[in-house]
Amino acid sequence: MTRRPATDAELDRLEGRMDDWLADWARSQADGGPDERPMLLDVTRDPEVPRRWYVRLAGESRDVIAIWLTLRQRTLAYESYVLPTPQHRAEVVADFVLRRNYSLVGAQYGVGPEDAVYLTGELPTHCVDEDELDRIVGSLWAYIERDFTTLIRLGFQQ
Repeated sequence: MTRRPATDAELDRLEGRMDDWLADWARSQADGGPDERPMLLDVTRDPEVPRRWYVRLAGESRDVIAIWLTLRQRTLAYESYVLPTPQHRAEVVADFVLRRNYSLVGAQYGVGPEDAVYLTGELPTHCVDEDELDRIVGSLWAYIERDFTTLIRLGFQQ
């Protein structure tokens, strides 16, 4: 059975919950409280796309990891730009990410706009809550941290 699309009122409530979750995360880090999540650097809203957040996190293997969260009628879509597709070793990178996809939970590597490698996923709107948001953002951060150096080495090493 297919669920009906979320109503505007339901999306408004969920948008508020997401804003609150991000504000609580920022406040927790500013207060110096215990927080096992990655360091939140910035959150902005896309003025041209309703219900879209741009979340910037501090990385270790990569300075900044940026994640788009886009709330739609049926899903929360999320994506992060990982790296440009290498011009000379694209097949090696493609093989690595295809094999890596087998073990990823809730996300997958793919080639997206700008012919670049992205990490993407979707979650049904009725499943979105604070724990799922933590899982999504934490997983994308962890996957990129784990794979970024290898992807650079595979794709751009001479």
